[in-house]
Amino acid sequence: MKSILIVDDDEILRNRMSRALQDRGYSVQVASGFEEAVTAVEQSPPGRAIIDLKMPGQNGLELLQVVKQISPETDIVLLTGYGSIANAVEALKLGATNYVTKPADADEILAAFRPYEEPNRQKQPDYAPQSLAGAEWEHIQRVLSDCGGNISEAARHLDIPRRTLQRKLKKLPP
Repeated sequence: MKSILIVDDDEILRNRMSRALQDRGYSVQVASGFEEAVTAVEQSPPGRAIIDLKMPGQNGLELLQVVKQISPETDIVLLTGYGSIANAVEALKLGATNYVTKPADADEILAAFRPYEEPNRQKQPDYAPQSLAGAEWEHIQRVLSDCGGNISEAARHLDIPRRTLQRKLKKLPP
Protein backbone atom coordinates (compact mmCIF):
# COMPACT_ATOMS: atom_id res chain seq x y z
CA MET A 1 0.00 0.00 0.00
CA LYS A 2 1.26 3.47 -0.88
CA SER A 3 2.03 5.66 2.13
CA ILE A 4 1.55 9.41 2.39
CA LEU A 5 2.08 11.98 5.16
CA ILE A 6 -0.14 15.08 5.39
CA VAL A 7 1.26 18.00 7.41
CA ASP A 8 -1.10 20.94 7.87
CA ASP A 9 -2.11 23.03 10.88
CA ASP A 10 -5.71 23.24 9.58
CA GLU A 11 -7.45 20.26 11.17
CA ILE A 12 -10.46 20.30 8.83
CA LEU A 13 -8.31 20.31 5.69
CA ARG A 14 -6.04 17.63 7.16
CA ASN A 15 -8.97 15.33 7.98
CA ARG A 16 -10.72 15.81 4.63
CA MET A 17 -7.50 15.23 2.70
CA SER A 18 -6.79 12.15 4.80
CA ARG A 19 -10.21 10.63 4.02
CA ALA A 20 -9.92 11.48 0.33
CA LEU A 21 -6.49 9.85 0.05
CA GLN A 22 -7.58 6.76 2.00
CA ASP A 23 -10.44 6.40 -0.50
CA ARG A 24 -7.80 6.42 -3.25
CA GLY A 25 -5.85 3.56 -1.67
CA TYR A 26 -3.23 5.35 0.41
CA SER A 27 -2.04 4.55 3.90
CA VAL A 28 -2.23 8.01 5.48
CA GLN A 29 -0.33 9.54 8.38
CA VAL A 30 -1.24 13.04 9.58
CA ALA A 31 0.67 15.67 11.53
CA SER A 32 -0.37 19.12 12.68
CA GLY A 33 3.09 20.66 12.86
CA PHE A 34 6.84 20.38 12.56
CA GLU A 35 7.68 18.19 15.58
CA GLU A 36 4.81 15.77 14.98
CA ALA A 37 5.82 15.41 11.33
CA VAL A 38 9.48 14.76 12.13
CA THR A 39 8.48 12.06 14.62
CA ALA A 40 6.19 10.42 12.04
CA VAL A 41 8.93 10.41 9.36
CA GLU A 42 11.50 8.99 11.78
CA GLN A 43 9.14 6.18 12.83
CA SER A 44 7.88 5.28 9.37
CA PRO A 45 9.27 7.18 6.36
CA PRO A 46 6.43 7.76 3.87
CA GLY A 47 6.72 7.38 0.12
CA ARG A 48 5.08 10.76 -0.30
CA ALA A 49 4.40 13.85 1.80
CA ILE A 50 2.12 16.87 1.45
CA ILE A 51 3.45 19.77 3.53
CA ASP A 52 1.77 23.11 4.17
CA LEU A 53 4.10 26.10 3.74
CA LYS A 54 2.71 28.36 6.48
CA MET A 55 2.44 26.75 9.91
CA PRO A 56 2.92 28.07 13.43
CA GLY A 57 6.53 27.71 14.54
CA GLN A 58 8.81 26.27 11.89
CA ASN A 59 7.49 26.55 8.34
CA GLY A 60 7.08 24.02 5.56
CA LEU A 61 10.40 24.85 3.89
CA GLU A 62 12.26 24.01 7.09
CA LEU A 63 10.28 20.79 7.44
CA LEU A 64 11.00 19.93 3.81
CA GLN A 65 14.75 20.08 4.51
CA VAL A 66 14.49 17.86 7.60
CA VAL A 67 12.28 15.28 5.86
CA LYS A 68 14.73 15.11 2.94
CA GLN A 69 17.62 14.55 5.40
CA ILE A 70 15.76 11.74 7.20
CA SER A 71 14.18 10.17 4.11
CA PRO A 72 15.74 11.38 0.82
CA GLU A 73 13.50 9.08 -1.26
CA THR A 74 10.26 10.70 -0.02
CA ASP A 75 8.53 12.73 -2.75
CA ILE A 76 7.21 16.00 -1.32
CA VAL A 77 4.57 18.40 -2.62
CA LEU A 78 4.45 21.77 -0.89
CA LEU A 79 0.90 23.09 -0.42
CA THR A 80 0.21 26.76 0.25
CA GLY A 81 -2.43 29.44 0.16
CA TYR A 82 0.30 32.07 -0.27
CA GLY A 83 1.74 31.12 -3.64
CA SER A 84 4.62 33.02 -5.13
CA ILE A 85 7.32 32.17 -7.62
CA ALA A 86 10.00 32.92 -5.02
CA ASN A 87 8.54 30.32 -2.63
CA ALA A 88 8.06 27.79 -5.42
CA VAL A 89 11.65 28.16 -6.63
CA GLU A 90 12.97 27.86 -3.07
CA ALA A 91 10.88 24.72 -2.46
CA LEU A 92 12.12 23.07 -5.65
CA LYS A 93 15.74 23.98 -4.84
CA LEU A 94 15.32 22.32 -1.44
CA GLY A 95 14.07 19.09 -3.02
CA ALA A 96 10.30 19.37 -3.33
CA THR A 97 8.76 17.34 -6.13
CA ASN A 98 6.22 20.05 -6.87
CA TYR A 99 4.37 23.07 -5.48
CA VAL A 100 0.56 23.42 -5.36
CA THR A 101 -1.51 26.45 -4.33
CA LYS A 102 -4.69 26.20 -2.28
CA PRO A 103 -7.49 25.56 -2.77
CA ALA A 104 -6.57 22.17 -4.20
CA ASP A 105 -8.34 18.84 -3.98
CA ALA A 106 -6.80 15.39 -3.57
CA ASP A 107 -6.73 14.74 -7.33
CA GLU A 108 -4.86 17.99 -8.04
CA ILE A 109 -2.31 17.21 -5.35
CA LEU A 110 -1.80 13.65 -6.56
CA ALA A 111 -1.41 14.97 -10.11
CA ALA A 112 1.50 17.08 -8.85
CA PHE A 113 3.40 13.81 -8.25
CA ARG A 114 2.59 12.30 -11.67
CA PRO A 115 5.14 13.94 -13.97
CA TYR A 116 7.78 12.04 -11.99
CA GLU A 117 5.89 8.74 -12.13
CA GLU A 118 5.62 8.69 -15.91
CA PRO A 119 9.13 9.43 -17.24
CA ASN A 120 8.29 8.63 -20.89
CA ARG A 121 5.41 11.08 -21.02
CA GLN A 122 6.34 14.61 -22.07
CA LYS A 123 4.11 17.35 -20.70
CA GLN A 124 3.51 20.23 -23.07
CA PRO A 125 4.48 23.53 -21.46
CA ASP A 126 1.76 26.10 -20.92
CA TYR A 127 2.81 29.46 -22.34
CA ALA A 128 -0.06 31.59 -21.07
CA PRO A 129 1.23 35.15 -20.71
CA GLN A 130 1.41 36.54 -17.19
CA SER A 131 -0.77 39.54 -16.43
CA LEU A 132 0.74 42.84 -15.34
CA ALA A 133 -0.87 42.43 -11.90
CA GLY A 134 0.61 38.93 -11.67
CA ALA A 135 4.09 40.16 -12.60
CA GLU A 136 3.83 42.95 -10.01
CA TRP A 137 2.71 40.46 -7.33
CA GLU A 138 5.62 38.11 -8.10
CA HIS A 139 8.11 40.98 -8.03
CA ILE A 140 6.78 42.20 -4.67
CA GLN A 141 6.95 38.66 -3.25
CA ARG A 142 10.53 38.21 -4.50
CA VAL A 143 11.67 41.54 -2.98
CA LEU A 144 9.84 40.78 0.27
CA SER A 145 11.50 37.36 0.41
CA ASP A 146 14.92 38.91 -0.25
CA CYS A 147 14.28 41.34 2.62
CA GLY A 148 13.46 38.50 5.00
CA GLY A 149 9.80 39.52 5.27
CA ASN A 150 10.63 43.04 6.48
CA ILE A 151 7.88 45.20 4.95
CA SER A 152 9.59 48.54 5.65
CA GLU A 153 12.82 47.43 3.98
CA ALA A 154 10.94 45.93 1.03
CA ALA A 155 9.00 49.19 0.59
CA ARG A 156 12.30 51.11 0.44
CA HIS A 157 13.66 48.72 -2.21
CA LEU A 158 10.45 48.99 -4.22
CA ASP A 159 10.44 52.78 -3.77
CA ILE A 160 6.81 52.85 -2.61
CA PRO A 161 5.27 53.93 0.70
CA ARG A 162 5.07 51.20 3.35
CA ARG A 163 1.29 51.59 3.63
CA THR A 164 0.89 51.08 -0.11
CA LEU A 165 2.92 47.89 0.11
CA GLN A 166 0.85 46.68 3.06
CA ARG A 167 -2.34 47.36 1.11
CA LYS A 168 -1.03 45.41 -1.90
CA LEU A 169 -0.02 42.49 0.31
CA LYS A 170 -3.50 42.28 1.86
CA LYS A 171 -5.05 41.73 -1.57
CA LEU A 172 -5.29 38.21 -2.89
CA PRO A 173 -2.71 37.25 -5.51
CA PRO A 174 -3.97 37.73 -9.07
